[in-house]
Amino acid sequence: MTRLARALCSLHGAVLAWLAYCAMQSARNGATWAVLLFAAASLMTVIAVIRETELTDERRTAAVRAERVARLRAHAEEDVAALARIELAAACCEPWWTSAGTDHDPACPNSQRSSAA
Repeated sequence: MTRLARALCSLHGAVLAWLAYCAMQSARNGATWAVLLFAAASLMTVIAVIRETELTDERRTAAVRAERVARLRAHAEEDVAALARIELAAACCEPWWTSAGTDHDPACPNSQRSSAA
């Protein structure tokens, strides 16, 4: 939780305490409507604190998820590069590339494999 979120939750706690005090004073004076109003307002501060902590958890979860996706994407790019290196290392000769793997140069050691296939 950030400092600002902690400060906001502390402020909500202070408002909750003040509203509870106001509700008790209103109950002593017999103002039932004010007690209900202060109790409802107190409930809203509790909801605000819960919402703030859930938002913090969601932000943390989103940051972890984004980091994992970035890591997986980096590994996928490394895998593609490794596969390209393997394919380039397995390449035979210029005619093999230009003929999509059907013809070979006469000096290519793999020319006998393509004629047998």
